[in-house]
Amino acid sequence: MKLIFVYGTLKRHGSNHRFLAGQQFVGEARTVPGYVLYSLGDYPGMVRSPDPTHFVTGEVWQVDPTGVAELDKLEGTHEGLYERVSISLESPFEASSVETYLYLRTVEGRSVVGSTWQI
Repeated sequence: MKLIFVYGTLKRHGSNHRFLAGQQFVGEARTVPGYVLYSLGDYPGMVRSPDPTHFVTGEVWQVDPTGVAELDKLEGTHEGLYERVSISLESPFEASSVETYLYLRTVEGRSVVGSTWQI
């Protein structure tokens, strides 16, 4: 089982939330500073940010190996769209091993969303 931080369409009530069916919601969370969201159209991409005031809000889910494999397919990890990486979250998850999906392609010309993707 892995703890996965989701910040966009996978969140509860999001258009891709069905991919978390059967997985366990752990709680709402926020990254440590150093991340920001960009709009990629109908979904966001989270990238690293040098701005210490940038952070991202989302949810933590406990996901089984089959679910992680499905999320990897959805996020296009094999095509180089996103990469699943370990990140640090703020309290109460700071001591937990949590992974998320970082967007790998250019965000040039994309709009900054900020910290929260609105469903």
